[in-house]
Amino acid sequence: MAKRKAPARRKAARKGGGGRFRLPALPRPRITLRRLVWGMVLLAVLGVVAPKVVNPPLTHTMWSEGRRLGGIEHRWVAIEDVAPAMRRAVVAAEDANFCRHWGFDMRAIRGALEAGGRYGASTISQQTVKNVYLWQSRSWPRKALEAVITPLVELTWSKRRILEVYLNVAEFGEGVFGVDAAARHYFGVPPDRLSAAQAAALAVVLPAPKTRNAARLTPQLQRRAARISDGAATIRADGRSACFES
Repeated sequence: MAKRKAPARRKAARKGGGGRFRLPALPRPRITLRRLVWGMVLLAVLGVVAPKVVNPPLTHTMWSEGRRLGGIEHRWVAIEDVAPAMRRAVVAAEDANFCRHWGFDMRAIRGALEAGGRYGASTISQQTVKNVYLWQSRSWPRKALEAVITPLVELTWSKRRILEVYLNVAEFGEGVFGVDAAARHYFGVPPDRLSAAQAAALAVVLPAPKTRNAARLTPQLQRRAARISDGAATIRADGRSACFES
């Protein structure tokens, strides 16, 4: 009986595997994981360094408020176009030692702890990080991320740039973001025309922008605004405004 001829594919297999289909070699998991980690590190570094030269287009708070309200008031303005009185008022109100710390004011933190947490000790640097990169609600994950990102921002941005970004992303009223929108909304002037009294009034609303109105301050807030004006003059006189004045 004649032998059957083997199919062509089987013959090819006997001749050294010329007909076999081989899957491409997959990268080693260790190499892939390493690349993934380095990619994440690179993205994180770019995310911190980029706002040093590129203005953040939108923050999480702006986005969420825009959805809730149907829109927000906001326009970016260079720090050179913000009245010096406004710059000093915000620093005097929120972080008088802004030019002297590395992102965290340890003296203020100790004071807040001794006071039982009745008031906060966040610096302008921390608030800028929170506004640009994170979210508003208080939580341990947010505070942990803030603690990691803040020193990186201090290392890569100038103090002047940190203040510039803060002035442009801070909330000054419901749906009112940034000093340009605030100056026009409350006083009908551009930010470079703000007087010392108007600057102090805007600074006083920052801790509670949804419940305070810079154009109609209560007597208590008027007294607070007067103290902010005095504080702004003090940090100018003692040099604590030097890092953002020039």
